[in-house]
Amino acid sequence: MKSLLESGVHFGHQVKRWDPRMKKYIFAERNGIHIIDLQKTIQAIKDAYDVVRKTVAGGKTVMFVGTKKQAQQAIQKEAERCGMYYVNNRWLGGMLTNFVTIKKSLLRLKKLEKMEVDGTFENLTKKEIASLGKERSKLQKNLGGIKEMKELPGILFIIDTRKEAIAVAEAQRQGIPIIAVVDTNCNPEGIDYPIPGNDDAIRAITLFTQIIANAVQEADNEVGLKIIETLGDDDEDIEAIMTDVSIKEEDREIDIETYSSGTTAHDHAAAADEAEELPVEVDKVYEEE
Repeated sequence: MKSLLESGVHFGHQVKRWDPRMKKYIFAERNGIHIIDLQKTIQAIKDAYDVVRKTVAGGKTVMFVGTKKQAQQAIQKEAERCGMYYVNNRWLGGMLTNFVTIKKSLLRLKKLEKMEVDGTFENLTKKEIASLGKERSKLQKNLGGIKEMKELPGILFIIDTRKEAIAVAEAQRQGIPIIAVVDTNCNPEGIDYPIPGNDDAIRAITLFTQIIANAVQEADNEVGLKIIETLGDDDEDIEAIMTDVSIKEEDREIDIETYSSGTTAHDHAAAADEAEELPVEVDKVYEEE
């Protein structure tokens, strides 16, 4: 509650700009501005946290969406921190409903990046290099956050449903669940997990995004622990995982000269340790001048 208050999550829009469908999330009105009920916000955050954790634990991905200036930096930073996909510059129509075409653009982006590294640009003219560089920069700006995405995400996290109306419509059409921060001027209907809160303040946006990223990381940690536990339960798996430290007896080095007499290099070394030390020759010891 304290973090929400400090981040200004409870501040809504002016009363005249409100959406009546947000009435159940509004606590009061102060100086012509609606105040959001933070008790309902906290419950919504908990529900969203749980569903993200379950989605990631089930092997699916999360896509972070926020193209407004206040959200761009937070969306990119937190999505990269938890290793998920994001769109923070512009939502291209068809990113979900026409993903086959988007894949072609992703392949083109990877091809241009490869050309820049493998020396192909060195055989081109300055004009061609400039043209390809401009194309790569544009693709990177719009698709850089989903470059490695092979299939549709399991859930979407959206900042400001009014700004991202196309993303909301595409997710609904594809049957992808939506978690969204909804302000007092937004329509919460059609959103699977609406989180009532301020979607304009940078601190509020950062707080919400961090919470979702933390849920992803927690799910990843749980999956990792389960793998370790299953390995520990099966003795055969443990035996199969051999390290360089544990050397089998048949892998030890053998001295060919001593092998015919039936002694190994290990036995030979032990016998050498037990032998008396040879006396040091006097003329081999030099005193410091």
